[in-house]
Amino acid sequence: MKIVVLAGGLSTERNISLASGTKVCAALRNRGHQAVLVDLYLGTEQIDVPAEQLFDNLPPLKPVQFTGVAPDLETVRASRKWQDKSVFGPGVLALCRQADAVFLALHGECGEDGRIQAAFDLLGIPYTGSGYRGSAIAMDKRLTKELMQVHGIRTPAWKTFRGTVADIPAIAAEVRVPCVVKIPRGGSSLGVVIVKAREELEPALQTCLSMDSTILVEQYIEGRELTCGVLGEQGLPSVEIATADYSYTNKYSGQTVEICPGRVTPEIEAEMRNTALAVHKMLGLSTYSRCDFMVTDGGEVYCLECNTLPGMTDTSLLPQEAAAVGISYEELCERIVLDALNRDSVL
Repeated sequence: MKIVVLAGGLSTERNISLASGTKVCAALRNRGHQAVLVDLYLGTEQIDVPAEQLFDNLPPLKPVQFTGVAPDLETVRASRKWQDKSVFGPGVLALCRQADAVFLALHGECGEDGRIQAAFDLLGIPYTGSGYRGSAIAMDKRLTKELMQVHGIRTPAWKTFRGTVADIPAIAAEVRVPCVVKIPRGGSSLGVVIVKAREELEPALQTCLSMDSTILVEQYIEGRELTCGVLGEQGLPSVEIATADYSYTNKYSGQTVEICPGRVTPEIEAEMRNTALAVHKMLGLSTYSRCDFMVTDGGEVYCLECNTLPGMTDTSLLPQEAAAVGISYEELCERIVLDALNRDSVL
């Protein structure tokens, strides 16, 4: 098959997306597919092969070096020669329309919030993962938590605030510590600050308000962090994140300890799998997703959020979970593509 692996873009998770996309593209090529890695924003500017020859003359894949630093998006914008306001770089849509399917290896708001999915639906371009509606809801942690509450799924208590740094004293006066301060539409642990002492609160609020005018202040749950994926109609084994500092840098630089399956009782494991599948269905998602959990020492399971396009490097959490049930990384990538072609439409 001719497959465009779409990555990059203008998200703060751009670098992680490129790492995912490079691994996915290599895996699909190993399965015999004509897979081309394309940067959503820079498009064909980076590719030396003429667009009409790309699928027959596959350009080499360049290794992605993770620096542990979030990308400077203004530098990325300035680097594009084609100074157009479109998020689609030159040649991107034409290439996607030539392909049998597009593998969305995008992360964050630039690709995970439903806008790319809606555009592809209108153009009739088959793509992997969930449709525009479920993607948009899952991207907004407030909406997801409201739905979980309605459906009886345990999630940490929360309150939403909107303002600027000038409003920090008033917001701080309403907040109990310990808590977690986060931006509602962030990812990869960017825009998430755990606050355990009162003096840490205002700096945390300032950090998050500098990224978004709306913030979420969530009940802090003491316990262990786990994650549980869904593939098709199957809940996958959990992964326990046994690292104290699960930051953006540590998460992607090999500084974390991850145990699959997680060290929980069969009953808690079943609850997490069932909850992940329930959230997947509740949001109307397709093919695959991954929910994040906190489990207290008393065995209470709290669902934090749902990721519709989870990381897809070969050491990412969802591929680890798939490997635990005998699904190789290459097979996982191909199954995701085939599912996109086998469904009639997505919402």
